[in-house]
Amino acid sequence: MAGRELRIAGGVAAAAVTLGVAEIVAVLISPDSTPLQAIGSLIVDHTPDGVREWVIGTFGTKDKLVLFISMGVVAVLVAGLAGLAERVKRPIGSALFAAFGLLAVIAAVTRADASWTWALPALLGAWAGIAVLRSLIRRIEDFDAASAGAVAPADGSETAAAEADPDVAVERRLVMRGIGIAVASGAAAGLVGRVLGLRKRDVSGERAEVRLPPPSGPQVAVDPAADLRIPGLSSYLTPNSDFYRIDTALTVPQVSKDDWSLRIHGMVDREIRLNYADLGSRQAIEKLVTLTCVSNPVGGDLIGNASWLGYRLDEILAEAGPHPDADMVLSRSIDGFTAGSPLAALTDGRDAMLAVGMNGEPLPTAHGYPVRMVVPGLYGYVSATKWVTDIEITRFDRAQAYWTRRGWSERGPIKTGTRIDTPAGGKLAAGKVTVAGVAWAQHRGISAVEVRIDQGAWQPARLAAEPSIDTWRQWAFDWDATSGPHTIWARSTDGAGVVQTSDQAGEVPDGATGYASRFVRIG
Repeated sequence: MAGRELRIAGGVAAAAVTLGVAEIVAVLISPDSTPLQAIGSLIVDHTPDGVREWVIGTFGTKDKLVLFISMGVVAVLVAGLAGLAERVKRPIGSALFAAFGLLAVIAAVTRADASWTWALPALLGAWAGIAVLRSLIRRIEDFDAASAGAVAPADGSETAAAEADPDVAVERRLVMRGIGIAVASGAAAGLVGRVLGLRKRDVSGERAEVRLPPPSGPQVAVDPAADLRIPGLSSYLTPNSDFYRIDTALTVPQVSKDDWSLRIHGMVDREIRLNYADLGSRQAIEKLVTLTCVSNPVGGDLIGNASWLGYRLDEILAEAGPHPDADMVLSRSIDGFTAGSPLAALTDGRDAMLAVGMNGEPLPTAHGYPVRMVVPGLYGYVSATKWVTDIEITRFDRAQAYWTRRGWSERGPIKTGTRIDTPAGGKLAAGKVTVAGVAWAQHRGISAVEVRIDQGAWQPARLAAEPSIDTWRQWAFDWDATSGPHTIWARSTDGAGVVQTSDQAGEVPDGATGYASRFVRIG
């Protein structure tokens, strides 16, 4: 390995030490204070809408994994560049490490609930990285000097000369050993710090011991006729493990029920504070509700249906006494995310709740344990706040939530949508083909689904039972398929008799519209 490659390797090794030390220090402060976590959250908060929608559309719920991998690639490239540019008398690489540390400090201390101590992982990590980089570069320059003084053999090969000279070989081994020790130490520190950090805040054991309260009314019993059980068709209830997750938390917040509390304040007659035990003293409700992400494209899968157990928000808000001129509920997550919900949608009698259970078990941590909001009829970005810790009663002309500040619409009512689940596409045999999917118009219900083959007439599909107007509804259509290429179209009519629009629109600013379609080839 020549001097140039050694410098690049030295930069990468110093970066490993930087991140490893930061992870260890963060164990004593907060796992969210690490440079990668802080900078990653900063990227999430400032990603342009177009890029964000492309990432979600391309990678779906793996968007955060893609971000971490991308950050790792960029970190390696920048670290290699820093090592290449660094000289003992010209510390350009050290300046790059210092700039990274400063950026990480700013990103960390500006996060929700951060304190000045959140700066320490980045500061100490950058200091350690710079020290390692300087030490390695000094060794590499000694190697370069020894190599330059080596006598070239008859064939003129400088590499052969360097390898043949004992002093050069020693210097080279010292450099390689230093790089290896730095990489191993940084990786070990990073792994240990990450594991300890996860264990320190892990609430999975606590969650496993939670016993959900019984609902005040009858438990949810899904009508068997609500699930057509057609191969390839999504089940009526979405398993928790398959439920989509789209949020701004780079890693899943771990909030203990014993530490959780909710403050309700703002334009109210009286401020309220609730803890988990306070909720448990109330009567619980269990309801079927389908949640939909505003980023869901036409025919997309960022939607899921579940049975939710929780406590009525209208009753809790009534105790606070919202002022007559208030029209907005600004809810805040433990990670700083905010959602602005119309106050009327939380107090008009629909089953808006503070949920603690999902499909018969305590909320999964990825879906808001210990408490989240569930509001039928509103896209998640204006209602479904996970890990909720604060509710402010205010007005739309006084406050803006996380996504409305970025150009999304304020109130986010869910639009009527249809999805074709089966057939999945490709080539099919001629004859009877069952076309099936789901349709939704939360809090309005679905009264009809129609299917069209190519440009033919719209034909009615058969509908599954509808246990609740707040959930999706399964549908199926039996098609006598003929040979050739075909496009299958589907549209729905909501419970008020309004037919889904054919106008094609993207997700921004208030949800995608248009008919779902599927191309197949028969024969």
